Amino acid sequence: MLFSSITFLYYFLPVTLVAYFVTPRPKGSQKYRNLVLLLASLVFYAWGEPAYIALMAAQCVSAWALGFLIYRYRGRRVSLGFTILSVVLGFGGLVFFKYTDFLIANVNALLHSKLGLLGLALPIGISFYTFHIQSYTIDLYRGKFVPQRNLLTFATYVAMFPALVAGPIVRYPTVERQLTARDASIDRFATGARRFVMGLAKKVLIANVMGELVAVYKVSADTSVLFAWLYVVAFALQIYFDFSGYSDMALGLARIFGFDLPENFNYPYIAASITDFWRRWHISMSSWFRDYVYIPLGGNRVSVPRHLVNILVVWALTGLWHGAAWNFVLWGMYFAVLLIVEKYVLSRVLPKLPQWARHAYAMVLVAVSWVIFDADGLASIGSTLAHLVGVGTSGLAGPEALYYLRSYAVPIVVAVFGCTPVLKRVATRLAAHRAFTIIEPVVVGALLILATAYLVDGSFNPFIYFRF
Repeated sequence: MLFSSITFLYYFLPVTLVAYFVTPRPKGSQKYRNLVLLLASLVFYAWGEPAYIALMAAQCVSAWALGFLIYRYRGRRVSLGFTILSVVLGFGGLVFFKYTDFLIANVNALLHSKLGLLGLALPIGISFYTFHIQSYTIDLYRGKFVPQRNLLTFATYVAMFPALVAGPIVRYPTVERQLTARDASIDRFATGARRFVMGLAKKVLIANVMGELVAVYKVSADTSVLFAWLYVVAFALQIYFDFSGYSDMALGLARIFGFDLPENFNYPYIAASITDFWRRWHISMSSWFRDYVYIPLGGNRVSVPRHLVNILVVWALTGLWHGAAWNFVLWGMYFAVLLIVEKYVLSRVLPKLPQWARHAYAMVLVAVSWVIFDADGLASIGSTLAHLVGVGTSGLAGPEALYYLRSYAVPIVVAVFGCTPVLKRVATRLAAHRAFTIIEPVVVGALLILATAYLVDGSFNPFIYFRF
């Protein structure tokens, strides 16, 4: 079930909200509301794959139980053993379901064998809730907090549906207090609903429209330079508004229920370097790999050769986290090389360049990365990149490319402006005027109606990160 679906918007969510807010809170206790939220999350998860509830439940219970043992024996070697066991169990499930067929296919290709693929369906959200769980057990080993004694409360943290499918990756200390004491006020409901609708509009009215252009390019015979660049721009806008829109919806929903989750995006397309880009894009994932992989490997407090290895390892894992395919590994390695070059070659050059030049440099390299990310196979990467520079094309601009440029010019311009803080700054200034209190709900309501109309009228509603 997607947030951007009629089923979720007009059936699941209203029922969940009513059940949640009519549930009493004796002496401020959140245990009954946590139960409602947990049950709703299980229904949400079971909507597409009910069988995999058992997997998530097993991961949750094992981590909860191991957490007590990790904490009880902290400072002793046995605590490390229990932590390693938790990591093996947690990531073992992720590897089995997400990467088994990828490994079998590569063994077959390498050894010319004919091992059968398992054809396993990927459990929804497993990449996210695995990271939630493992950050909990690892941080317990580090002594950052005490174990959560209530299994229901811990399960609510793991399975909470706003962050279940596409994050952000939430660490336990972020919501530890909120799980037992939170404020689900009218004001928080209003701001959360506004954030949710804005995210829904980004997803449905921009990302889906850009996705239509991407889909057209992939079946077109027009190989012109213009069409290749239209595709790259459209996909870059699609994946940003798709993922950031979904994150906005998650943060808005969480706020409605009284939770404050961490921001996941900070206008990444205004970045002036690749390093800056990754401080702004999918922030919760980047910080997770930094704190649980990069720093434990030694970070940058090691020799240069070892530092290079650390970066390559982290980005190989980052690529694989996004998908079990070689183009994702190449995508991760691509960014690893760029970050190494920025660190050791361009660190003194980039700051001296004008802002526009640094921004152009970063955006061109990011655009190339999306070609790798979205490739159907390694062979298609080279042909698309060649078309971008005019090699092997049908010309600079074919009739089909010109048609779609005219058709999508306005949505592209709107999307580009939406990637910048300009609209937010305008809204902040308008907020000082009394009329804004009337205009804002009207605009939010109109966006909800438009998004609903689009969902009712159209069937194109993919979510790129749903498969991760």
